[in-house]
Amino acid sequence: MTTPTLSARGLVKRYGHVTAIDGADFDLYPGEVLAVVGDNGAGKSSLIKALSGALVPDAGEIKVDGETVHLRTPIDARRIGIETVYQDLALSPAQDIAANMFLGREVRRTGPLRLVRKLDTAKMRTEAQRVLDELDIKVKSITQPVETLSGGQRQGVAVARAAAFGSKAVIMDEPTAALGVAESGRVLALIHRIRERGLPVVLISHNMPHVFELADRIHVHRLGRRVAVVSPETTSMNEVVGLITGALEVGENGAVREVEAAVHTGLSA
Repeated sequence: MTTPTLSARGLVKRYGHVTAIDGADFDLYPGEVLAVVGDNGAGKSSLIKALSGALVPDAGEIKVDGETVHLRTPIDARRIGIETVYQDLALSPAQDIAANMFLGREVRRTGPLRLVRKLDTAKMRTEAQRVLDELDIKVKSITQPVETLSGGQRQGVAVARAAAFGSKAVIMDEPTAALGVAESGRVLALIHRIRERGLPVVLISHNMPHVFELADRIHVHRLGRRVAVVSPETTSMNEVVGLITGALEVGENGAVREVEAAVHTGLSA
């Protein structure tokens, strides 16, 4: 089988008596969109924070292309090529699009003896425009302050930044939250284009129609761990919801079944 681009085994994170991640496993394969779904409090955010370096697990192992990595900060993850688009987008409203795309990665001109190096604004704007054009993200001008953009355009800038610098994976946390139908459609199309570039995407979402439209596989998270990985082609939305709530489970043969029926069978035996 293909080696996962990003994987984890046995991740654990506790906060006192609260266990946020309880032996969680994870696999993201090259070129796929993997949806991560689960109820509020299921541990999805903690899992994603561990994979993006924002949280250091108490136990477990994370691998990139089969090699163990130690992600102590988001910078560690970014150096490896893992980019994350959080719900708050982490954009600076007063700065222009190019400045936001290169936030923390500013390009500087080479000065005498490298002592004084001004920002190479022209180069950043040219590169930012290239990425936006490649992903078909429409804006009036690359010099626009981000605060003048619509919600969908802001999401596009954050996603473009991740796509520009991500070489291993892009993680997106609720990318269509608070967006209208038209803007959500543009973001979904943008995720399609990122996948077409060969970059795998992790999509965290509560929107089941979006999950079933985009995902190649669906990772179901419950009570701090992965309880199932299913295909949207062979599993219905109602079955995924049942897996999320615990009303259903995946049996040894891979079929989705009712949990109560399995318990009753065991008692009658």
